[in-house]
Amino acid sequence: MEQEHSSQRQNRTKTHFRQALIDLIKEMGYHHVTVKDIVDRAAYNRSTFYIHYKDKIDLADDLLSTMLEGLEQSVGKPFVPGQKVYTTNLKNSSIHIVSYIYVNRDFFSLIKYEDTLPGLHTRFPKTFLKIYQEQFEFETIGHAPVNMDYFKKYTAYGFYGLLKYWILEDFQEDQETFIQEVIELTKTHMYSVKYVGGNE
Repeated sequence: MEQEHSSQRQNRTKTHFRQALIDLIKEMGYHHVTVKDIVDRAAYNRSTFYIHYKDKIDLADDLLSTMLEGLEQSVGKPFVPGQKVYTTNLKNSSIHIVSYIYVNRDFFSLIKYEDTLPGLHTRFPKTFLKIYQEQFEFETIGHAPVNMDYFKKYTAYGFYGLLKYWILEDFQEDQETFIQEVIELTKTHMYSVKYVGGNE
């Protein structure tokens, strides 16, 4: 039990450091943020910071990896592994990835900044491709023969582009409307979606 409390406390501390980094990047740009700024903002001392992280780069990497792993894991929530879903039957709840991004919009809005989290602009879209490549099998409309590797790249980066635009527009369109638009677009080129599962 004591160990559980200690791990919860550690997670809470790390969450505070991650949040401090997000806020500071928005205020001053990543390269201007120092460890002192982070510990002051999170209201901890430096020695607590160094228990968890080697330096600012280590914290930045932890923040990015944690959020993108969460993104990967969120995708499969509405699906039963191995079950085929016809795109005509997709519901708003099927596109859980949008809800994950919206709930964590404080983090994902970091893509709007020039001096932002290192790796965000490359690893975020690559995560979409990884999800499409590893977790899903698709059937095209009319079973049109296509190079599936290209098809996955095309659809993954297309979806990423829409999400990026939504973020850059400060989530003006409400979640439900945005998801509905994504579903309508999906129906134009996908006949069915099969979730084959993640690597958990």
